[in-house]
Amino acid sequence: MTRYAVGDVQGCERELHALLKKIGFRSDRDRLWCVGDLVNRGPASLEVLRFVRSLGDNAVVVLGNHDLHLLAIAHGAHRLKKSDTLAEILAAPDRERLLGWLQGQPLVHVEGTDLMVHAGLVPQWDAAQALALSREVQQALARDARGLFEHMYGNEPERWSDGLRGHDRLRFIINACTRLRVCTAAGEVDFELKGEPPPPPSPLKPWFEHDGRWRASRVVFGHWSALGLVLGKKVVGLDTGCVWGGKLTALDLDGTDAPAAVRCAGYRTIGAD
Repeated sequence: MTRYAVGDVQGCERELHALLKKIGFRSDRDRLWCVGDLVNRGPASLEVLRFVRSLGDNAVVVLGNHDLHLLAIAHGAHRLKKSDTLAEILAAPDRERLLGWLQGQPLVHVEGTDLMVHAGLVPQWDAAQALALSREVQQALARDARGLFEHMYGNEPERWSDGLRGHDRLRFIINACTRLRVCTAAGEVDFELKGEPPPPPSPLKPWFEHDGRWRASRVVFGHWSALGLVLGKKVVGLDTGCVWGGKLTALDLDGTDAPAAVRCAGYRTIGAD
């Protein structure tokens, strides 16, 4: 059994199957770790959802910001944007099975010393706390999904506190796990930044450059296509921007081989991630 982690798919079905063929992935033996954002902006989000769901327990998935956006639309808490490519899912005869499965996925997955999250973790969180906070969001989704999604959008609060309560607490957890790129050592986050990190002397750095409590784990993440492939002792960043004309990348989490990648098949997307 091999664990392969794959970067943000975002509806790039052809590239996903080409990559799985290239690495020799076998669905009856291997496990596919998906860092979130299975859907949106690419041409085949419905097919990607159907395929990954069909893998059963051999797929390990965490939710990304685009996945949550799809669920918010499905629950009537948000509207489609011009740049969204989600209408096919919403009109599919099996939409309820697919969306129910997607909604059941966590924000954080922990296995041994490996942790997977879509975007990142603030320095104040270790693996155990991140997993517990992920479960808080799962419980809120099960209790009142529409209510959660109606209060999900926004950038406040900008800093974590154990004393946060209610929608502010849930919003920060979701934002950190699915939108985080840069923060200060004190955990203050700029959720607006989308490109390269700011140069010194800004206190804002990529979240994984701070001496965070999470460093007892190896963190596998995606989300930051402008940064591209990140291979460090304690971090693996796999969003290499396939949907933007880049590549889709996979890494054997238990091996020593270099990451494998396939190029974008060639189509134009619009909007920002």
